[in-house]
Amino acid sequence: MKIQQFLLLTILLFLSVSFHSTVSLIPSDASALLAFKYKADLDNKLAFSANTSSRFCKWKGIQCSEKKVIRIVIESFSLRGTFPANTLSMLDQLRVLSLQNNSLTGPIPDLSALINLKVIFLDHNLFTGSIPASIFTLHRLKTLDLSYNNLTGSIPVAINGLNRLYYLRLDSNRINGSIPPLNQSTLHVFNISHNALSGPIPVTKTLSRFKTASFSDNKGLCGEIVHKECRPIQPFFSPSTAASTKITPPPSKTPAELGQNEELRRGSPVNRKENKLHKRSLLIIGVSTACLVLVCSVILLALASKKHRNSKKLGETKKSAFDPSVSGNAEAVLRIEEDNNELEEKVKRVQQGMQQVMGKSGSLVFCAGEVQVYTLEQLMRASAELLGRGTMGTTYKAVLDNRLILCVKRLDGERLAGTSQEEFEQHMESVGGLRHPNLVLFRAYFQARQERLLVYDYQPNGSLFSLIHGSKSSRAKPLHWTSCLKIAEDVAQGLSYIHQAWRLVHGNLKSSNVLLGSDFEACITDYCLSVLSVPSDDDNPDSVAYQTPEIRKLNHNHHNHHRQASAKADVYSFGVLLLELLTGKHPSEHPYLMPDDMIHWVKSTREDHDGSSIGEDSKLEMLLEVAMACRVSSPEQRPTMWQVLKMIQEIKEAVVMEDSHEMGLLTGPPKS
Repeated sequence: MKIQQFLLLTILLFLSVSFHSTVSLIPSDASALLAFKYKADLDNKLAFSANTSSRFCKWKGIQCSEKKVIRIVIESFSLRGTFPANTLSMLDQLRVLSLQNNSLTGPIPDLSALINLKVIFLDHNLFTGSIPASIFTLHRLKTLDLSYNNLTGSIPVAINGLNRLYYLRLDSNRINGSIPPLNQSTLHVFNISHNALSGPIPVTKTLSRFKTASFSDNKGLCGEIVHKECRPIQPFFSPSTAASTKITPPPSKTPAELGQNEELRRGSPVNRKENKLHKRSLLIIGVSTACLVLVCSVILLALASKKHRNSKKLGETKKSAFDPSVSGNAEAVLRIEEDNNELEEKVKRVQQGMQQVMGKSGSLVFCAGEVQVYTLEQLMRASAELLGRGTMGTTYKAVLDNRLILCVKRLDGERLAGTSQEEFEQHMESVGGLRHPNLVLFRAYFQARQERLLVYDYQPNGSLFSLIHGSKSSRAKPLHWTSCLKIAEDVAQGLSYIHQAWRLVHGNLKSSNVLLGSDFEACITDYCLSVLSVPSDDDNPDSVAYQTPEIRKLNHNHHNHHRQASAKADVYSFGVLLLELLTGKHPSEHPYLMPDDMIHWVKSTREDHDGSSIGEDSKLEMLLEVAMACRVSSPEQRPTMWQVLKMIQEIKEAVVMEDSHEMGLLTGPPKS
């Protein structure tokens, strides 16, 4: 008997150890997703499984960066459970959360741990309770959509703490109370209609930008925006109520205000009778005037209602669905009609919806997850400033009526002559999904007939080309090595993301296609376009110098085809760019030398300007070795972009350790 008990305990112990070992092998982000599925997906709609937890980044609706979940888009899956606490909130790198168009119930959990969250779409569910205060601690939040739920309570004043808020929809709930005095200058999409809000609408610069549709169907609201006067209760309209209170005719009024002196007010009964008749006459006149105003109002209301019904037949649906300030085109951009969450299907539906609204002549197609806050007409009316002409087209700075600044690239029709509309659309759908801090954000595109436009975020600090080579009025000089290291890492991060995460290539990397962001971070632009272009006759020696030897050879023999861009070609261009950073010399001036001779040449270029010596500075020498490894003639011998990034990061770590050691030598040992 004891032997049987011992064997049973041994088996149980083995199973327990095996179970805990299996659980420990599941990545933490995968565990959070599985915990969410357990409570939210009662009908097993999501294909999340512990058996495939090692490949959780491939799960439908999940997008990762460096094995961390950064984007969850689980829309229209008919999820019929709750949003459990301490599940998705454990994903500390999450940027985008969209659970829209499901049937999730219960309260929205605490999301305060998601400090990197920028976009929340929880609309078209069955959530109850109040708006969680935890949302208003997410200071990076730009988009918040809780519309079409059963939320109650008021809108917290703490919402003003979200100073980056761009998109706010709380419509079609049961929210009550007053409207906080919203003051975010960034707010462009706003809708709180179909609730139970009351009181005057605060007169702020932000709220005054929005029309009546953003506030409609809140019977208690008043103010100029909703064309409803906020009138205090007047005794004139309710004499019985006034008489029943202790507040009789105000004693503060002077005889001049009453139109008679004190003796007349206390006069004989005859005078009091005349005074009473006078008051009655005033009352009759007042009531008659009020009745007249009421009749006129009814007539005007009837006319307006008739006009509204007529206009509603023509385009009420169009207006409500595509008014940018009310809906932000969330229905067109983020709604998925069927049980399919693939990015390609989403963008196709966006384009179809936009074409129905704007006609067959073409329209702006916004990338997945982007909100339409301007139309093609607004873009065409914008004031434009020429920024430059490149191999792919002409770039403009466009300032819209709402002072939004964009960068618009008009692609050269001849360069894209061999690309069909379907091919262009399909490729832009893929490029539109790229999101990385070191890529200039691609917002939207347009094509109609032979016209093709790309819309990017505007970068205020110019290009890397201008930073390296200076303007006509300033003399160029090589950048400090710390700047070279930082810029090199930024560009390598962006290229590595394009190559690894999306299996795409840039194809046209050069210093003029690297822009400087608001914090002077390096951001790559014009990415993934060269694959669509036909060969160019551009004989600019600097542009040619970025090309690999194999491409130059093909160009010379006229056997090249416009699909020849490769990841290894991007690596070569990066090596040329890095050498341009280190020397301040145009790529056409870069010699092909042996390693020792190249070090001597780079040293001489820097000494000519600031006396620094690369031979005495091992940091620059290490960066030069990376550039030379990228610039080898054989594509097979070049490292991958991921390997290049790791080399640069190792240099960065070595620099930090060396600086820490030098600081320790300077300060000396701690005093006893």
